[in-house]
Amino acid sequence: MINKQNLWFLTLFSLILVLSVYYITMPNDLLIASSSTTEEKSEVKEEKKEEQETVSETDNLTALRVSLDEERDKEKEELKTTMTKEDATTDEKNNAYEQLKYLSVIEGEEEKLEKLIKEKHNLNSFVKVDSNKITVVAAKKKHDVKEANNIMRTIQGEYNTKKTITVKFEGS
Repeated sequence: MINKQNLWFLTLFSLILVLSVYYITMPNDLLIASSSTTEEKSEVKEEKKEEQETVSETDNLTALRVSLDEERDKEKEELKTTMTKEDATTDEKNNAYEQLKYLSVIEGEEEKLEKLIKEKHNLNSFVKVDSNKITVVAAKKKHDVKEANNIMRTIQGEYNTKKTITVKFEGS
């Protein structure tokens, strides 16, 4: 049985782990913009960031990323709330902690797959992983079946088990 001291240690450790993963995966532009105190500096940095995004990605990919991030942030907040509840059972807290770890792993996989697609196929993309289902939205005007097949093979090569992979092309 876990005692109170160990429970507090696990709770604080998991909180530190989640925050460190959050700050490590946070883009540098956001860190710089959040640390500046004047409005002019933040406006200039936001304009730079917007220019970089319009050059490197389509608006659809950005919108997909933002909506997924918001959805995951909500889920993480709910899990953190469960972990800090005094009336929650140890099993509920352990399940919430495991779910937070799982979300961190999924986010890492998505980022790794996006980089892999960028390197091997020279395409900006959005990747969403849901257990055995992987959805890829690639920024390309032409819908190319051969390219989609190559992307699916590249992604499947990263896994030992069979995954359901969907590839969509969004015109830029």
